[in-house]
Amino acid sequence: MTVAILAGGLGTRLQSMFPDKPKVLANILGRPFVSYLLDQLLAAGARDVVFCTGYKANDVYRELGISYQSLQLTYSKEKVPLGTGGALRLALPYLRSDPILVMNGDSFIDVDIDAYLEWFSKKKRLASILLKNVPDTGRYGRVVFDSNGIITSFEEKGSNIGVGWINAGIYILQKSLIADMPSTKPFSLEHDFFPKLVGHGLYGYCSNGDFIDIGTPETYAQAENFFKERYF
Repeated sequence: MTVAILAGGLGTRLQSMFPDKPKVLANILGRPFVSYLLDQLLAAGARDVVFCTGYKANDVYRELGISYQSLQLTYSKEKVPLGTGGALRLALPYLRSDPILVMNGDSFIDVDIDAYLEWFSKKKRLASILLKNVPDTGRYGRVVFDSNGIITSFEEKGSNIGVGWINAGIYILQKSLIADMPSTKPFSLEHDFFPKLVGHGLYGYCSNGDFIDIGTPETYAQAENFFKERYF
């Protein structure tokens, strides 16, 4: 299966900490953050990774090159910001499998990717979002689903605090969905795509794996200890 990593974000909230780097290259224990995602994909037996790049795209290419151990790395580059969905649509010519595994480049969850893929394939599903239960969904927004795992609604950030399930940033999408995305304008997976897919084959896959994102200085500061526990 081809894996697409969304790596084009500006990382505005982190630019004061490393103004010359894209977020996916943020240094964690002497390594770029995205290398931990690549290690996870290696463990799952992945072979083909496409980076959807934008901000400082050339830096990502120079840092990672065309391979990472046995992973073959390809790059799709935005000329103008297209959002997460637009960047994925731009990369369509490089996406060689069906379905496609999509990962946010600025978050990590300790999950068995093989089990996730097997679950997806056992039933006719168009798309799925990996979900993580957290003590407070206020910062992330909440994902609501029924007893069959069918996602029924999304609640915006800050609208509903307390325990609940959030989007953990790993998706499985049928290729036809990506082909139908707008190709000439900015388009967001989170705000434009997934909400419109509610009731049309969108499922949630629940995980209790440890989760971290590096979207704020506070969470970035926690990343060193998070990965130290796993690698050292």
